[in-house]
Amino acid sequence: MTVLSEIELDALTEVFNVGAGRAALSLSEIVGEEVLLSVPSIEILKADEVNDRVLTLKDNKFATVSQLFTGPFDAEAVLLFTKNYALEIVRDMMGSQMSIEDLAEFEQEAMCELGNIILNACLSAMADMLKISLSSSLPSYTMSSPEEITARLAEQGRDDSYILVLHIDLVLEKHHTEGHLIFLLSSTSLSKLISHIQQYLNNIL
Repeated sequence: MTVLSEIELDALTEVFNVGAGRAALSLSEIVGEEVLLSVPSIEILKADEVNDRVLTLKDNKFATVSQLFTGPFDAEAVLLFTKNYALEIVRDMMGSQMSIEDLAEFEQEAMCELGNIILNACLSAMADMLKISLSSSLPSYTMSSPEEITARLAEQGRDDSYILVLHIDLVLEKHHTEGHLIFLLSSTSLSKLISHIQQYLNNIL
């Protein structure tokens, strides 16, 4: 579904690239090694068009971190990583000498911190570049199956809701995974976001 022009999509991609750079720098400081976090592609779909194929949900369980953002437009942001890879990231954050089993009690706290870093980096970049103010809720962490994720998106979405899906690559020295960053917006919020993107483009062109 095309709701953004090519130049508007390029501008939005650039916004999230800046956010990914900020998130990668923060994560590098935490894990003590270089982190590469890219935003290779963006899709905007109606809420009822999201399925396992769109999200390439090939694993049985996913670590999901969610936050609500409010401002000139409202959105729910959801970060998805496979369960096993999420635990590897947590081990890097907590100290590589810890076993996977010992990480269980730290998993929720560490994943919320990881999600908070990535989500807030992306949204703060958007706020800075579009010259708007956004507030966020505390992050929440759940472990979900692909079916639960798509059902949740369908349930929370309305007939006028859109899903903005970012397919991201997160690379550490020893690990590489694909993840997804999802924004659930009403048509009103999406229109407001597009309006701010257009204003941003008018200022730089």
